[in-house]
Amino acid sequence: MTNNEFSANTFINGEYQPNSALNSLAFSGFAHFSAMQVRGGKVRGIDLHLTRLRKASNKLFNNALSDQQIRTYIRDAIRKSPLDCSLTITLYSSYGEFTAQSMNTLPQVLVRTSAPSNGPVGPLHLTAIKHQRPMPEIKHVGEIGKTFYLHRALEKGFDDAIFVDGQTRVSEGTIWNLVFWDGHTIIWPKAPMLKGTMMSMLQRQLTKLQIPQRTVQLKLTDLTMLSGAAVMNSWTPGISVKGIDSTVFNDSDKLNALLHNAYQYEPLEEV
Repeated sequence: MTNNEFSANTFINGEYQPNSALNSLAFSGFAHFSAMQVRGGKVRGIDLHLTRLRKASNKLFNNALSDQQIRTYIRDAIRKSPLDCSLTITLYSSYGEFTAQSMNTLPQVLVRTSAPSNGPVGPLHLTAIKHQRPMPEIKHVGEIGKTFYLHRALEKGFDDAIFVDGQTRVSEGTIWNLVFWDGHTIIWPKAPMLKGTMMSMLQRQLTKLQIPQRTVQLKLTDLTMLSGAAVMNSWTPGISVKGIDSTVFNDSDKLNALLHNAYQYEPLEEV
């Protein structure tokens, strides 16, 4: 039997799995994605999701589907799902990992919907860990460090972890962007990180609301001079952070209120 004639089989805990269409995706790490919340069949910041997916596809595959095609896949999934849901769109190479064939290819598209989420209530107590994700500017799959360091944080009695890079700069959380408050200005960390779509939505709405913002390099020692902190991702525009290690933030709820208010100005759009 030649390789071309071989039929792949899947077994879980010794049991044969007849539905093998997704076998090649089970551990496919050469892929990127975007996650969003659908409310009333509409999405906020769809332009940011499309831009993220297009740029990442060009970076990974030297090729990208049109924004209109991506919109069609998302729209079709929304139409076949509850009006309120979580949606994840993943773009991957049909050739998988560890092959030159994935270098110049048009990506395949996997769209999944699940129950809607608004994230945890908070406030959260976080711990700082030295770590930097590979290619942090891309929202890629298979990032073992995010779950590993979440577990380490939980073992130490914290709710989650934030990352500090090799230059001791605060960057991002395991699945979160970070933001801080000095009582007058919203402060975004400057370091290699993934700029989330929620982060971008908030920044443009805060600008329209004329709320002062700045982006600066922050060391852990700088955090003691700040009064508030929050995290955000596709689930939520903000969750208050009550502390990072021994640093306590007393005004995080004020920051969180500003973020949630700004988010309401980002329009829900038909895809």
